[in-house]
Amino acid sequence: MSQTILMIHGMFGSFGYWDNFKSYFEDKGFHCLTPVLRHHDINPEDEPHPDLGVTSILDYAADMEMIIKDLKEPPIIMGHSMGGLIAQILGAKGLAKKLVLLTPAPPRGVVSYEVSSVKNLLCEILRWGFWKKPHRFRFETADYALFNLLPVADKKKAYEKLVYESGWVVVEIVFWLFDSKKASQVDASKVTCPVLVAAAQKDRSTPPALVRKIADRYGNVSTYKEFKNHSHWLINEPGWQDVAAVVHEWIERSGKNVYSDS
Repeated sequence: MSQTILMIHGMFGSFGYWDNFKSYFEDKGFHCLTPVLRHHDINPEDEPHPDLGVTSILDYAADMEMIIKDLKEPPIIMGHSMGGLIAQILGAKGLAKKLVLLTPAPPRGVVSYEVSSVKNLLCEILRWGFWKKPHRFRFETADYALFNLLPVADKKKAYEKLVYESGWVVVEIVFWLFDSKKASQVDASKVTCPVLVAAAQKDRSTPPALVRKIADRYGNVSTYKEFKNHSHWLINEPGWQDVAAVVHEWIERSGKNVYSDS
């Protein structure tokens, strides 16, 4: 029986987010599921769902949990960016065979003080009521935060696929002190499956120093890998095949040793 990989996209994601990785791992014999998160299944040119602004990351996680419960065995859960945080939430519930966290968003209490990660948000969230409204990166912000290593000809194409995201999820992840429900909290002691945590040296959204802190939370079940020639969009930028190959190798051997940076 082929292993199942549940691939969870990040903020602003929708259809096609995982096309490259899905094709790669299906060619390796895996069964890949690439669901679109709640209220993200729209045409990028359409207006957002009216409930999106106050949708919680726990809503996203609950929807993924429903998918997992229909499977015959726990899947490998692979998450990119915010999807990496959702994967951690599910992993702490014992729902994963293995976790693959690609430039993941941090759980509650794990912080970064690097200017680049703060700059991404400032020009987007300084609007009254942002915490209850859907929002979408402007091209300039997406270019800086996500697509800095994409060829110029591909930047607009990538941007045109982005959809709206929940303002409340931004609070839960970034301004977690104001979230009384502690939605982004993950009990690291309950994550007992193997965990691969991948950082990108040129990532302006979740810098390596932050991602390494996430890896450190999971102790001896975690493997940390840092990709020198990649940014936050490592799953779709030039050289993504090298990232996929490392992930595949790790899945096959379920390694627990820290990689040397490369």
